[in-house]
Amino acid sequence: MAAAALTREGGEDAFRRLFRFYRQRDASDLRGVVDFSAPGAQVFRSQLSISSVSDQDAYRAGLQPVSQWKAYGLSGYPGFIFIPNPFLPGCQRHWVKQCLKLYPEKPNVCNLDLHMAPEKTTDLWGQSKEQLRRKGSSKWEPRSLLEKLRWVTLGYHYNWDTKKYSANHHTPFPSDLAFLSEQVAAACGFRGFQAQAGILNYYHFDSSLGIHVDESELDHSRPLLSFSFGQSSIFLLGGLKREEAPTAMFMHSGDIMVMSGFSRLLYHAVPRVLPNPEGTALPSCLDQALSSDLPVGSVIEHSSDEDWQVCAKYLQSSRINMTIRQVLAEGQKFPEESGTNGKGQAASEDSHHENSKAKRHKPNTV
Repeated sequence: MAAAALTREGGEDAFRRLFRFYRQRDASDLRGVVDFSAPGAQVFRSQLSISSVSDQDAYRAGLQPVSQWKAYGLSGYPGFIFIPNPFLPGCQRHWVKQCLKLYPEKPNVCNLDLHMAPEKTTDLWGQSKEQLRRKGSSKWEPRSLLEKLRWVTLGYHYNWDTKKYSANHHTPFPSDLAFLSEQVAAACGFRGFQAQAGILNYYHFDSSLGIHVDESELDHSRPLLSFSFGQSSIFLLGGLKREEAPTAMFMHSGDIMVMSGFSRLLYHAVPRVLPNPEGTALPSCLDQALSSDLPVGSVIEHSSDEDWQVCAKYLQSSRINMTIRQVLAEGQKFPEESGTNGKGQAASEDSHHENSKAKRHKPNTV
């Protein structure tokens, strides 16, 4: 296959060659991309810690009982766990709304803060919802502020210049997202996980995420959790060196990925966002309404029809990814630093992650 042949060519490192291949509009050979909805030879079932999460706590987080989840590992990637959409019907809508309406609010930090006055970014939702609701299909229409959103940071705010977190740039981590993350981590064998930092990435069909390693957290014994909503993407998971060819896999709406152990510090990237494979404007899992009977203590909230219409319009051409991290081990503190301002601002409005910028290319269909 074309993708496999590329890994044997000289010149660029193997990861970069495959990244460029999948980013191309005419990269129609997707047979080598792992699809966890139809697992192949490289994929095996992964055991979960069912007793670590009560059914009630799973329900409160908007998740199915852990006994009903499917979890998979990949040969050659110890510590990597892939969980295809374990969310209860309608519950993905809550997280989408939070990522668009609540989490971009101050005091959290977003890419728009770099070149806009603070008063201009205090209500991105309010400034964008009418424009999004009226939006047609023309790509020439101006983008709303929400559509210009590229990243938001939560908790310990990542400093894109120094590639570090600091004690003096921290805001309260959202309690609902912390609870969700703690349940998923516990189900994967990481009880006591503390959600301390989050990077939310907002993708469109012309976006990609550069090749990088998430190594800025001081405690690498804790997993990195990734949640995806909206349109699909290709995710590349490589090795400890960029000379190692990565494995490509699909990520669909509701899928959760856990990188732990050996896989915690591997190179990875997102070269391409794809329309969801069902061929509809939105994946069917996002069409499902939320049950009117939520359990006591649920962190999930009902979205109004008006709010969901705005979210749905946004997701027709977009994907949202939440990556949650524990920065410090229990009792650990940040080392003393001199000469840093701790403001956590980014070097570029298009920076998504460490050493990366959003790559723009034309949308494609598969």
